[in-house]
Amino acid sequence: MDFILIDGSYGEGGGQILRSAVALSALTMRPIRVVNIRAKRSNPGLRPQHLTAVKAVATISNALVKGLTIGSKTIEFVPKSRRSGAFQFDIGTAGSISLVLQALLPASMLAPGPCIYRIRGGTDVMKAPPIDYMRFVFTRWLALMNYNVKIDLYRRGHYPRGGGLVTAHTEPPRFIKPLVAIDFGKVVEIKGISHAVRLPRHVAERQAKSAMDVLKEAGYDSINIEIEWYPPGRDPHLGPGSAIVLWAISDKGFIIGSDSLGMRGKRAEIVGREAAEGLLSELEAGAAVDSHMGDMLIPFLAVANGESRIRVSKLTLHTITNIHVTEKIVGVKFKVRGKQDEPAVIEVTGVGLDSIR
Repeated sequence: MDFILIDGSYGEGGGQILRSAVALSALTMRPIRVVNIRAKRSNPGLRPQHLTAVKAVATISNALVKGLTIGSKTIEFVPKSRRSGAFQFDIGTAGSISLVLQALLPASMLAPGPCIYRIRGGTDVMKAPPIDYMRFVFTRWLALMNYNVKIDLYRRGHYPRGGGLVTAHTEPPRFIKPLVAIDFGKVVEIKGISHAVRLPRHVAERQAKSAMDVLKEAGYDSINIEIEWYPPGRDPHLGPGSAIVLWAISDKGFIIGSDSLGMRGKRAEIVGREAAEGLLSELEAGAAVDSHMGDMLIPFLAVANGESRIRVSKLTLHTITNIHVTEKIVGVKFKVRGKQDEPAVIEVTGVGLDSIR
């Protein structure tokens, strides 16, 4: 069997390269061997949260997997056939649901029918996109490309106990539209959600007020930040936590997001200010795509029906890594104009889903 060899130490050298590789393997039905998994991390090899993502993608692709154990630095992933239907996955504790979805959603594009994923784990945790970013920013971009994904949040999960519950519904698209998204345009509205669970309501309110004050001072007045809070006795969450996610919508229909996570000892005002300043920084670049969305769109651009061109506010190492993996597995060639950690234009001619059905 001819395996596509993926070096897990390339680029950022973390778990993302593994998730992207198995997602694209399942999408294209091409077997892969991933070596040097998480080689640049202090605890290299597979951790529990990575096992769940690989197992989830293996389930929907009937894949044969070797080396799927804690600490393993090499796996072989051989997809056999695509599946649709309802699936349940439990990450355990506070492993990120969003990162599992980053693997499942590209892999589901050629499923024989709709998929429903019910996933337990963490919704708002460090070093991962918060679930509200996935719900209100990521799915908006996928819809622009003709891929309809709906994410429903039933319960939040914070570190260390997790216990979050999310359902994602996917409809396999007939094709992926190419995306041309260069200039963001004019901001028409800023929205957001500020939540606090198993904490006083004023935590969520202070986060929101701090963010609004920063945004209004910068000249924005159409701001709507929803407060999410649960009274004692009706709060279903396992542990305390807070966060705020903001997103700006442009007159061109593009959307840019930013977020900040609450922590013990971190004042709510700082949480809100960080999210707002992050959004302003993204908007200042004038690019249509924010720095976090850039790497997430790469697999979808690769299988679009035609030429895509996007401008990202910052070319991250995650994006560079995802481009490398996608080129190796899908067989496309990206053109990048710009330097790492600076605004950049990314171009690619997608192969189209029909070429890999």
